[in-house]
Amino acid sequence: MELRVIHYFLTVVYEENITSAAEKLHITQPTLSRQMMQLEEELGVQLFRRGKRKIALTSEGLLLKRRAEEILDLTNRTEKELKQQKPLMNGEIAIGGGETQFMRLLAEHIKRFSLDYPQVTYKFYSADADEIKDRANKGLLDICLLTEPVDVEKFDFIRIPQKEKWGVLMRKDSPLAQKAEINPDDLLTYPILVAGRSIVRNELVNWFDDTYDSLNIIGSYNLIYNAAIMVEADLGYALCLEKLIPDSAASQLCFRLLNPVLETGVVIAWKKYQTFPAVVAKFIEELKNAFKA
Repeated sequence: MELRVIHYFLTVVYEENITSAAEKLHITQPTLSRQMMQLEEELGVQLFRRGKRKIALTSEGLLLKRRAEEILDLTNRTEKELKQQKPLMNGEIAIGGGETQFMRLLAEHIKRFSLDYPQVTYKFYSADADEIKDRANKGLLDICLLTEPVDVEKFDFIRIPQKEKWGVLMRKDSPLAQKAEINPDDLLTYPILVAGRSIVRNELVNWFDDTYDSLNIIGSYNLIYNAAIMVEADLGYALCLEKLIPDSAASQLCFRLLNPVLETGVVIAWKKYQTFPAVVAKFIEELKNAFKA
């Protein structure tokens, strides 16, 4: 049986009249009658009881009706599934990021993308924003998660609506841990670790205003993890972004926000005018749609 003939059969069943069914199918009545007789001959059973104005199904016809509806339903669903099937994607996406809690947003997107494209692998690289941007310019990274301020003139990007907040990482037994927030004058008598990026340090200079030159800066860092070890060893306090170090009961460290608030924007960026592999282009397309929504 051809699917076309099954469709013809069901149309006759629903219309209960050969002439009406032929009109609906846009074929002639003799053609449709001949198709139904050939179907009965092919199956070796009588499908219809033909009356003057109306036809009815025999028990064999009722069985074929049930099976025909199942066949066409399965056919339609299969066609839809095949049309909606995502193309096979494989390859590697290189992702670089500075230290920001918004890496979690990117991780959630990667997880969703991996469900649709399980053959794709990922390479992650961590560094400060300047090094990440430099590697992207050289074609070593596809996607960047960058904390501002950063020059993105050569990049297309999505700005994450939320912002990171700056604060101070310290030991829980330190004198400043008793304070809810940290003011500029609070840090004047303590050893301080600051971010190494000059453009970020300029932001801190503006926040501290006249008191910056009076700070006891004992060192700088590019990634907070090692700086946190120095803080844990009681070498000083680290100015850093919020929630980069887990604040758990087991940790010896805690974090206090600056007052007045100092915020930093975050962007997801990729190089302009770059011809990306299909898998990277698809990842960027879905990133745009996700953040647009």
